[in-house]
Amino acid sequence: MENHDASIQTASAKHPIVPLEKGQLYKYGTAGFRMKADLLEGVSFRVGLLASLRSRKLNSQAIGVMITASHNPACDNGVKIVDPLGEMLEQDWERYATALVNAPSDAELVNVYNKLATELKIDLKAPAKVVYGRDTRPSGHTLVTALADALEATKTEYVIDGTLVVDCANGVGGPKLAEFLKYIPKDKVNFDVKVANDNVVRPEVLNLDCGADYVKTKQRAPPNPKPHPGVRCCSFDGDADRLIYYWVDPESGFVMLDGDRISSLAASFIGDLVESAGLKNELRIGVVQTAYANGASTNYITQHLKLPVICTPTGVKHLHHVAQGFDIGVYFEANGHGTVLFSPDALTAFQTTEPQSPAQKDALDTLAALGDLINQTVGDALSDMLMVEVILAHKQWTLRDWAMTYADLPNRLVRVEVGNKDLFATTDAERRLSHPEGAQEEIDQAVKKYKDARSFARASGTENACRVYAEAATRSEANELAERVARIIERYGSAQ
Repeated sequence: MENHDASIQTASAKHPIVPLEKGQLYKYGTAGFRMKADLLEGVSFRVGLLASLRSRKLNSQAIGVMITASHNPACDNGVKIVDPLGEMLEQDWERYATALVNAPSDAELVNVYNKLATELKIDLKAPAKVVYGRDTRPSGHTLVTALADALEATKTEYVIDGTLVVDCANGVGGPKLAEFLKYIPKDKVNFDVKVANDNVVRPEVLNLDCGADYVKTKQRAPPNPKPHPGVRCCSFDGDADRLIYYWVDPESGFVMLDGDRISSLAASFIGDLVESAGLKNELRIGVVQTAYANGASTNYITQHLKLPVICTPTGVKHLHHVAQGFDIGVYFEANGHGTVLFSPDALTAFQTTEPQSPAQKDALDTLAALGDLINQTVGDALSDMLMVEVILAHKQWTLRDWAMTYADLPNRLVRVEVGNKDLFATTDAERRLSHPEGAQEEIDQAVKKYKDARSFARASGTENACRVYAEAATRSEANELAERVARIIERYGSAQ
């Protein structure tokens, strides 16, 4: 039997149970455990243990945990378990919940957990899966953290079904998103969105300490609203044509999912659907990137997804034009600006292909729906956000699952002031310098000194400066390579 003892005891110590008055017990009822929120942190942790046992008992089916107190005041909260078909927890298990939650110490909690596993003949090595959600009560963050720690301690896979915080950069996206959300039927679609930074009355706050460009360039979440660990977040820019996702991991901190990640997510999902729809040999799928795309994303798309990648000069007009050459063309700049294009032939195939199985019909219907959902005319952060949310829901992925598809190569972008930017001309989709003569050869020699490295320089379109991009296997090597190439550019840029 798998032993979770040490991890449970360590995690439980972080979320202690609050002792009740003598003679009183926590009791699991129709609403689960529901009471004042300040009593529930340890309860939530222990419910997580029970949910993992319940999943393993039911042959690894997904078990739900909902953190809510329904119509109660905001100072209350509750934790309840939902069985695989959406029904209430089996009544016999209510006493198991009561036994676990009332264990008087961390050590006794481990004993009760193991005793239940033995009595119920539960294989603790079996996979377990829990889907959890919460309402908007302030206490929900603490209770979700405790629940997640229990699932981590018992090696239980979990999916977060919770709030999406959308930073609208105090731009046009705020009122438009708020208006759109009025049309979402809450009783049919579980899409809980909190709109943030939507002040369009004061023009001076547009993109101020918020928005997609802030997140991408500063490599951190906007200060408002304060980011909470584990909460799914995304940012538009001021005119709502860029999209960046991110979250704060309780252990590793800020994690960003930029345009490269959105591109690979869309390409992966659509590629799988096209294969399931029986159209793999009829429709050509491709991905378009710029030189600023992380090399790890390019390798993931070409080596793992087995899809072609074409690199173009920077600028959406270049990417859009090349993407039109595919039946399905996916393009996003690293800054989050992009979309997916479907050719008329592809859209017709989704509608007219005769399905030979329910699975094929489902794939065709989903592709047709994506064609309706995605704004193919121009980069549209709202449409792109809905696409990402649909894909994550279909895959039952958290942002952590998405981030684990590949590891970004460490990179560095450096601005170098030069005497005359017009001395610098590029070729090969801006990845190599054709002028001044000799500069590219020196860059090539610098790149050879580092593992998994590449670097390029290009003149700015708006300033008398060049931008140097470098990536390598480690952060220190990427920084060192960027500085080396910056010195090369500085030297050639000051030559008369």
